[in-house]
Amino acid sequence: EGAARVVRAVIMGPPGSGKGTVSARVIKSFGLKHLSSGDILRANINAKTELGLLMKSCIDQGQLVPDDVMSRLILNELRTIERRSWLLDGFPRTVSQAEALDDAYTVDTVINLNVPFQTIRERLTSRWTHLPSGRVYNTDFNPPKVAGLDDETGEPLIQRDDDKPETVIRRLKSYETQTEPVLEYYRSKGVLESFTGTETNKIWPHVEAFLHRKLSSIN
Repeated sequence: EGAARVVRAVIMGPPGSGKGTVSARVIKSFGLKHLSSGDILRANINAKTELGLLMKSCIDQGQLVPDDVMSRLILNELRTIERRSWLLDGFPRTVSQAEALDDAYTVDTVINLNVPFQTIRERLTSRWTHLPSGRVYNTDFNPPKVAGLDDETGEPLIQRDDDKPETVIRRLKSYETQTEPVLEYYRSKGVLESFTGTETNKIWPHVEAFLHRKLSSIN
């Protein structure tokens, strides 16, 4: 039949790489359905599904959700949209998750946002917060009028633990350790496409052009 083929894509990138922005643009420009593992996880926990309850007990005990549980969760979700093209975000995070996905679907392309550590560190550590009001400043593009102080109250700004350099570096390192084998797995399958840059707006045109080519070759 002449129907356009369903496209299955995965997007990868460390926290602070602009993955959320790029995903949103892919969805808007190409009409793929965005599936975020975090959203699916939360929806299942809130709906108290069997898998959701299982995951909640893991998370409450401070344990990582086992690979097979995570894979079942995502594959259940994918089955509900068999005929839609999708962009998977936040999964797979391990090689065994990637294999589980491969057993069920053929992944056409894996978009990897390769943003230098230094850039991400600057991006993430430039956030300062006025705790009482929740106002957030960015020392690069939305600085307070007086350094270190809230514009409205003059009270001191603090850096949330999440935004402290040591936390950011630790998260980046653990992301790298965890996902390097997954990138390698997709690289060996010939479906990995990496985009390097320090600004989302400069990376995006390359991602967009690549997807145009990819989609027209698939269809």
